[in-house]
Amino acid sequence: MRYATVAHDAAPRDPDTCVCKKVRHLPVRLFDTMRRQALPLDAGPEVTIYTCGITPYDATHIGHAAVFVTFDVLQRRLRDLGHRTKCVRNITDVDDDILRKARSLGVHYLDLAAEEIARFDSDMRDLGLLPAFSEPRATSAIPDILRFIDAVLTSGHAYISGGSVYFRASSFPRFGMLSGLSRDEMLELARERGGKPEDPNKADPLDFVLWQPSAPDEPSWQSRWGRGRPGWHAECSALAMRELGPTVDIHGGGEDLIFPHHECEIAQSEAATGQRFVRHWVHVGMVRLDGEKMSKSLGNLVFVSDLLKEWDPQVIRLAILANHYRSSWDWSPELLPEARDRLERWKAGAGDGETGLVEVREALDDDLNTPSALRHLDALSDLGGISRASALLGISL
Repeated sequence: MRYATVAHDAAPRDPDTCVCKKVRHLPVRLFDTMRRQALPLDAGPEVTIYTCGITPYDATHIGHAAVFVTFDVLQRRLRDLGHRTKCVRNITDVDDDILRKARSLGVHYLDLAAEEIARFDSDMRDLGLLPAFSEPRATSAIPDILRFIDAVLTSGHAYISGGSVYFRASSFPRFGMLSGLSRDEMLELARERGGKPEDPNKADPLDFVLWQPSAPDEPSWQSRWGRGRPGWHAECSALAMRELGPTVDIHGGGEDLIFPHHECEIAQSEAATGQRFVRHWVHVGMVRLDGEKMSKSLGNLVFVSDLLKEWDPQVIRLAILANHYRSSWDWSPELLPEARDRLERWKAGAGDGETGLVEVREALDDDLNTPSALRHLDALSDLGGISRASALLGISL
C-alpha cells in the first residue's frame, strides 16, 4: 500500500474520479450514517466491505452476533443481485482491553486471543455466516501500521510527544462530521471509551494516539519513534487499506463505534491517502438486557455459545432478524420460543418453487428491513416454496 503526501488542509478526492471503476446505483437503499439518510448503494461488480471485528478477550455475545448477521444478510442480497462481495472482518488482538484481561488471568495475551478467536469462529459458523474474505489480526500488520503512521506524520496531521505519536484532530476540518457531536460530547465519549483526553502529552484533549510506548509487561515492536505498540484506530485503518485498498465501499459495525473509532479512522485514513475512505457507513443498533446496553464493561452479556447449547442456531438467527438492524432492542429469552415456532411453520410450508422472493427482496432493499421480510414469509409460508426466499436471510429450510 503506497500513501500519497497531501497538503495539511487537503480535502479528499472523490475516488471515482481517480480510478477506473464501473459504479452504478443498486436497488438496495441503506441508511448512511455520514449523510443521515437512506440512499441507494453505489457499487461496482465487486463490493468491498469492512466490518470491525472482535477484541478476543471474552466470548461472543448476542450484540456481536446482531452486527455480523446484519452484514451477512447484506452480502446475501448483494450476491443475489450478481455482485461479488469481499468482506474483511478484523481481529484486534492487541489493545488495552485484551492486555488488561490477559494480565488479570495470568496468561499470554496471544493465548487468550487464540482461545477466544476459535470460539468466535465456531459461533459464526453455527449461525450460518458466509465465510469472511479475510480475518486479519492486528499483530499480523505491524509493518503496514508503521507505514501508515509514517504517512500520517508526513502529511502534517500528526506529531510526536512523550514517546507517542498523536493525530492532531484540529488539522482535519471535518472531524466530528460522522458522529455530529459537539466538542464537549466528543470529549465525554472519548473519556468513557479509552480515548484518555487527560493525557498530558496531547496538544489537545481530542487528539488521539497512533503509536504509544508499551508498559514493561506489554508486547512491543520497534519503530523510528521508539519501541511500543499501535493505537486501536490505526490498526483498523491500516488493515482496511491493506486488504481492500484506500477506499472501501461499505464500512461499519455497532453504533458504539461511530465515536471515537470510526470518526478517527476517517480522519487518519484520508490524511494518509488524500482520498475518500468510505463510500457508505452502516451502523447497527445496540442490544440491551433489562434496559441496559449489553457490553463487556457492564458484564450483562448473553453469550452465543451458551444459547447454542439449547437452541437451533437458525432459531437464534431468526430472533435477531426479527429486529431492524438500526434499532436498539432488548434481548429476552421469550424471543427464542417465538423464533422456534416461526421456523417450524416455515419448514412445514417449505415446498418447491419461489414464493416470497419478490417480497423479501423488496424488504431487504428497503434498508435491510428484515422484520418486514419475516412477516411476508409468515404470510406466504402456507403457499409453500419459500425456501429460496428464506435463504436470502440465511435460513435453510
